[in-house]
Amino acid sequence: MKLKALFGLEKPYEDTAFTLYGLIVAQARQPYFYSDLNVKDTLEGRYDMIIMHAFLLFYRLKGENKNATELGQVVFDTMFKDFDQNLREMGVGDMGVGPRIKKMASSFYGRAGAYDKALEAGDNDELEQVIARNVFNKTEPDKRTLEHLATYMRRNVELLDLVSVEKIMDGKLSYVDPEALN
Repeated sequence: MKLKALFGLEKPYEDTAFTLYGLIVAQARQPYFYSDLNVKDTLEGRYDMIIMHAFLLFYRLKGENKNATELGQVVFDTMFKDFDQNLREMGVGDMGVGPRIKKMASSFYGRAGAYDKALEAGDNDELEQVIARNVFNKTEPDKRTLEHLATYMRRNVELLDLVSVEKIMDGKLSYVDPEALN
């Protein structure tokens, strides 16, 4: 059985969305984030890194044409279907999945709004504070880590701005190598 069938994807752009989401997850799983930048290698830490990378794609697609908006929505839907499936595989019962997904979606919108505001303001200190809150939640990351992740996000915004929407619509997406920023 194809994974796409498992997720029940039937909308236009499903193949592209599935490809893009796979690239988001692959980047979010880069060992460097967890080993060198001390992002917690937990469900929450991985969720936060997926959200960060998905946000970067959505930020790039913001304000583009109708097709790009639709693609972004299908990527979002794919991401939350994956979260749903993962919760079920971890043994969360049917009654518990819905409320958790609702909380995760609310969390996504809060994080995305904060990232968007900080990037639009161009304030590195604000972006670092948002990263501290979103990615490190209850821990105290060091200043170097926050600076590194803020630079990483800004460089990705710059990189993605250079990528045509047409390429993204074809499932082409790449991120900056986080280790190369050292």
